[in-house]
Amino acid sequence: MGDQGRFDVIIVGGGPVGLTLALALTQSARGIRVALVDRRPLSVPRDNRASAIAAGVRRVFEALGVWPDMLAQAQPIHSMRITDSGEGDISRPLFLTFDGDVAPGEAFAHMVPNKVSTQVLMDKLGDAASIIAPAEVTGYSTQGDLAELALADGQLLKAPLIVAADGGQSALRGMAGIGVTGHDYGQTGLVTTIAHDLPHDGVAYEHFRPAGPFASLPLPGNRSSLVWTERHDAAQRYLDLDNDALAGEIEAVMGATLGAVSVEEKLMGFPLRLQIARAFIAPRLALVGDAAHVVHPIAGQGLNLGLKDVAALAEVVIEAVRLGLDHGSDDVLERYQSWRRLDTASMAAMTDGLNRLFSNDVAPVRALRDFGLGLVDRAGPVKTALIRTAAGVSSGGPRLMSGLPL
Repeated sequence: MGDQGRFDVIIVGGGPVGLTLALALTQSARGIRVALVDRRPLSVPRDNRASAIAAGVRRVFEALGVWPDMLAQAQPIHSMRITDSGEGDISRPLFLTFDGDVAPGEAFAHMVPNKVSTQVLMDKLGDAASIIAPAEVTGYSTQGDLAELALADGQLLKAPLIVAADGGQSALRGMAGIGVTGHDYGQTGLVTTIAHDLPHDGVAYEHFRPAGPFASLPLPGNRSSLVWTERHDAAQRYLDLDNDALAGEIEAVMGATLGAVSVEEKLMGFPLRLQIARAFIAPRLALVGDAAHVVHPIAGQGLNLGLKDVAALAEVVIEAVRLGLDHGSDDVLERYQSWRRLDTASMAAMTDGLNRLFSNDVAPVRALRDFGLGLVDRAGPVKTALIRTAAGVSSGGPRLMSGLPL
């Protein structure tokens, strides 16, 4: 085989997380051999879904030189309005608002269409990594200072480090014998894109309803991305509607906030669960993104958590490479795991707690939480701290999260 199937890092999963890691590694270490393996042909998604990119994660894209091209088609979120809506409520009192930037002129998040972020990352990566797709992974093993990845077509790839970026149902995680902990929420996440008559002015709206949150997130122009939570039976009713009927249901929830709406694409639904890998590493293997953690979308942190993983893993790997150390060794991977597990656990606990707190219509609970929201709204320092946490802005994190090159 010679060196044909030999790499320094093999990344399994060609989504935004895998692409960003490949880009970070190839930009930061001259001559590093990176392979990107995916079970589907590497391509730009066809749907109109978008992701909220928090300020700290945006700095990762700035450091990698891809943010200007993303920004050209992104929409900054300048403020958020939060209401608490019960069954049959005529009005929706505004209990909490977040206005302003995490720093002067720096929005706490941007909505970026998934097709835009993927296209920009693919263009920037170019041929710096070896793309092996479509390819099905059939085996993972370790032998001495190398890990081996077996593919269905008979290829055997080798590298000191393999990275699983292959999603919540990660095949690699299973092959490594890493279990998961968590629970099913008994909820379905619904996603679509709408056009509306009135401008959103860069405002995101979150209506907390008995079944879960209903979020309207601004996109360029008079368009918004909708992400909301329903119980399974109610979700199926929405999924069965045609777009015109669905638009009427959406307007009933949103009121006159954005005027008349039209649905641009078929509603999509997916089951919601909390799922955290019992370990983020195995011999010569690191888990990133949904392979490591799946959290409730209530705070829009799923992709942001995955890109934080990228920033941490890229830093420990590049440091080891520059020092001539084994970048797939237990010591290096343990540094990555210790860096990411606490932040992940904290975010999982926060999103789980918020979902439990708001996904009910019990009058005493509503009264207490609305009172608490009102207190937070009047406490400037508390609001500022919450904004900075959600934006992923903190000191002492990975260099990429500060916009600094590796």
